[in-house]
Amino acid sequence: MSRIHLPSPDEMTPQQLAVHDQIIAGPRGRLIGPLRAVIHSPDLANRWSRLGEFLRFSTCLPPKLNELAIIVTGRRWNSQLEFYVHAEAARKAGLAAEPIEAIRVGATPVFAEQAELDIYEFARHLQSTGVVPIEIYRAVETRWGAQGVVELTAVIGYYTMVSMTLNAHEFPLMEGAEPPLSPVAGPGLTALPPGQLPTDVQSRR
Repeated sequence: MSRIHLPSPDEMTPQQLAVHDQIIAGPRGRLIGPLRAVIHSPDLANRWSRLGEFLRFSTCLPPKLNELAIIVTGRRWNSQLEFYVHAEAARKAGLAAEPIEAIRVGATPVFAEQAELDIYEFARHLQSTGVVPIEIYRAVETRWGAQGVVELTAVIGYYTMVSMTLNAHEFPLMEGAEPPLSPVAGPGLTALPPGQLPTDVQSRR
């Protein structure tokens, strides 16, 4: 059970209900995740929703790479609901099951292509050290330009806020769902290992 009351539409004020209706009319199609709590501040929920819609659905990054950055963030913050939702979204977007599972358990992920590895390392470094090594930054910038590094950084920052919100209010998973994340190395944030490419790809580089 969540620490904070998650109001149903029939409990909402007119201002809350207006934001609720605007959200369900958008690409999400429903009020889900942290917005169920943030609706207590309708003005914040309205701005949050608009930013989140862009960063989830409209960045210049391929959807599977956008989702990859999100699950790295969810694993770093041990956010059960975030990881649960976005691991499935990453699979549907075309990210292989093996690196998703490796991230889930805190093992070394092996990626099929360099672009996936670059996004993983960008997110991993930014989450674990607060900075991004220049070679990783330039690799992402080379593919997607300044817009790409700006939007990727924003995705990581936004979903950090999402993770904090879900964790602070102890959001439950959907009924019947099992928590996907277990502690990797004791309490606190999870440190993820560097990613890799397959051995045959490394040998050709």
